[in-house]
Amino acid sequence: MDTFIVSARKYRPQNFATVVGQEHITTTLKNAINHNQLAHAFLFTGPRGVGKTTCARILAKTINCENRTPEGEACNTCNSCQSFDQGTSMNIHELDAASNNSVDDIRILTEQVRFAPQAGKYKVYIIDEVHMLSSQAFNAFLKTLEEPPPFAIFILATTEKHKILPTILSRCQIFDFKRITLADTVNHLQEICDKEHIEAEKAALHVIAQKSEGCMRDALSILDKIVSFTSGKLNYSQTLEHLNILDEDYYFRLLEQLQQQQLTDALLLFDEILQKGFEADTLLEGLAEFIRNLLVSKDPKAASLLEVAEDFKTKYRTVAAGLHTGWMISALNILNEGIIEFRNARNKKLLVEMILIKLNYLNQALELLPAQGEPIKKKRTDEASALKFRSTSYYPLGNSVNPAPTTAAEKGNTHIPEKPVIQEARLTIETASRATKPAAPAPSVMEKPVVEPMLPKTSSLSKLRQMVMEKEQAFNPIIPLEQGALLKAWDDYLNLLAAKNAPQADINNAQRAKLEVLDEQSLNIIADNSLQLKFIESGKALIIDHMQKTFNNKLLKVNLVLIEAPSGPVEPKEKTLSSRQQYQAMVEKYPLVQELKDRLNLQLDY
Repeated sequence: MDTFIVSARKYRPQNFATVVGQEHITTTLKNAINHNQLAHAFLFTGPRGVGKTTCARILAKTINCENRTPEGEACNTCNSCQSFDQGTSMNIHELDAASNNSVDDIRILTEQVRFAPQAGKYKVYIIDEVHMLSSQAFNAFLKTLEEPPPFAIFILATTEKHKILPTILSRCQIFDFKRITLADTVNHLQEICDKEHIEAEKAALHVIAQKSEGCMRDALSILDKIVSFTSGKLNYSQTLEHLNILDEDYYFRLLEQLQQQQLTDALLLFDEILQKGFEADTLLEGLAEFIRNLLVSKDPKAASLLEVAEDFKTKYRTVAAGLHTGWMISALNILNEGIIEFRNARNKKLLVEMILIKLNYLNQALELLPAQGEPIKKKRTDEASALKFRSTSYYPLGNSVNPAPTTAAEKGNTHIPEKPVIQEARLTIETASRATKPAAPAPSVMEKPVVEPMLPKTSSLSKLRQMVMEKEQAFNPIIPLEQGALLKAWDDYLNLLAAKNAPQADINNAQRAKLEVLDEQSLNIIADNSLQLKFIESGKALIIDHMQKTFNNKLLKVNLVLIEAPSGPVEPKEKTLSSRQQYQAMVEKYPLVQELKDRLNLQLDY
């Protein structure tokens, strides 16, 4: 039984021409070889599975080839190339820095560098995953990397360039590998399928390329799995089933239901997707990518940005032509916010259903203008329209619509005299639904005038408050703020505190406060110390409410003032004397006490 070799190893490129998607690097390396301008150190960096180690091996093989082609490729026939293909070359050394990252490993490497190659021109050292080296290993490698022997070439490969010391980067020629494009991946997979006699649909290969995300090694691994799953026949439906990818037909069905506002069908389709084993976030991310592709399909200039199979491009363009750009942009915004909130949501199914409800009624939230592709504008429902004027006739009070003539001449004259016409300003607030109704016909001159209040054209919040207060004051006049009335109101406040079972400390501090009238609209509450001020300040809201109600003045202001009592002369307190001090004072007052002590030879116990 033959040993199976995975496609990633079996079809690994053996020369620069077979490297996929890295022409900017392979061309530079071939030119450097042909012009004999090879650097002593290279750094290959880029995503995983894009050919960094492969290009390093091809470079090492090519520079030691004895019969290079004019294009700068290895001949694959000389002893050096054959020993390299068989893995017996003594001039090429590979080191995995992930498992050999200590200082001792680097020291062994630097000691080997001193010996010239036995055969060939160069000794090549390939260090893979070089970012895994420790700081000490990097420092031990610096001098050798800067000034190696003329026959030594170092090729470093890494996926995380930012982890490498700047001193290492400055000593290398850096080559940035890019992700392999979708088209290059599909073409390479098709070539392998042709060589292996595998029947593969183009759409299935396109799905594999999308799933690999620019990594050729992943694409080849996925290809091997699906070929084993399908017994050598690669079709679109089985590829979707094996990779657990939601079919695009679901998205087209869901979009049609949302456009026709069939909310029930959309929710049932979402439940069907969940029953098939797909996660809710898969639907959100897939629907966002689907609408993005529709938005790209809207403009023929952006056709290159549409990353779908050729079989679906026509359908995408057809569906996109019937959608408005504003709807798609708004839908992408809703989906993007939903994807962000999905991770923290507890009820994830409910979150997705709410997003579908928003998308279902999105057309109602937007007003599509019919004129020449203008952008979408939201309906104005709460904004005031411009001032409208209506002509009305002026009649003196007490007159009817058709005043009776008073004289015979007037009775014979049926002509109605013209009356002066004035303009009455009316501020009308109309919603979008009312604005669409036809305007009412203007009243004729014979109609009875309608007396309506005149509203100002511009009114701020303060003016409106003033108008409301003036109306209230017409019924409840303001009580003048006087010292006597203020003290009485303060006594009522103290009684209110006692009725509310307030802390005794609040009541005591409020009783000791002093009040004074500052002007007609403000008063001061004076505290003696900061502690008293804090107790009063804790009930300031209740004080303001009580005072405004008492004096019927909502503009009344209450100010808290701290005026500390003046500090007068402090009477000295009687000082407590110690035993020694008491004896000294007694001796000063009665000197014979000292003489008595000396004669009797007394010892004092202080």
